[in-house]
Amino acid sequence: MLATFVIEVAIALWTIVRYKWSPVTRLVVAILVCLAVFQLAEYNVCTAAWGIDSLSWARVGYVAITLLPPLGIHLAYRLASAGTSKLMIGGYAAAAVFAAFFIVAEHGMQSYVCGGNYVIFHTMPILWPVYAFYYYGMLAAGTAYAFKSAAHTNNRHIAAALRWLAIGYTTFIVPTTFVNIIDPSTIAGIPSIMCGFAVILAVILGGGVLPAWAMARGSRRVSR
Repeated sequence: MLATFVIEVAIALWTIVRYKWSPVTRLVVAILVCLAVFQLAEYNVCTAAWGIDSLSWARVGYVAITLLPPLGIHLAYRLASAGTSKLMIGGYAAAAVFAAFFIVAEHGMQSYVCGGNYVIFHTMPILWPVYAFYYYGMLAAGTAYAFKSAAHTNNRHIAAALRWLAIGYTTFIVPTTFVNIIDPSTIAGIPSIMCGFAVILAVILGGGVLPAWAMARGSRRVSR
């Protein structure tokens, strides 16, 4: 968890130093910070560090990962130079509702289990199917949009950036799903397992998406 946290923070800092501050770089940094915060929260769930109890750390972690799906869709739209969409607005609205619920509701986050390889979070039972539909639905929609936009853009660098983004999300959705199929008991640890694989997304953002996007900015005059 700490190693993953360090990698994600390092890539976020590299992004700030290496690339000009813009809507795209801000979104990339936001995604990396959310991933890093979840890893830090996971670690501290098992230690109750910094004077914050473990259940509060669990809430912090869930808020961080709840923001990831709309941030990913937002990034895809910015890379494609598309305007604001109902999907993006709906995603942020849903994320705000879920995040507020996890923070405010007394039983929104009920308990946790600190395992050897991942942390299991127990939320309100009636909430989990709705949250899972939101999470997987938004991730699938964002991945599909990125692939579709890549196929319809005339700029090969933008197309590459969009494909890298779609591949990045696929690299943690597919392995997590595969693990769950092989061992159904791991379903309870989906957030932890998914964000463990998401370090691959962090590397792809820094090594694939941003370099391709930077090349596109150099090959044509665009307003970002």
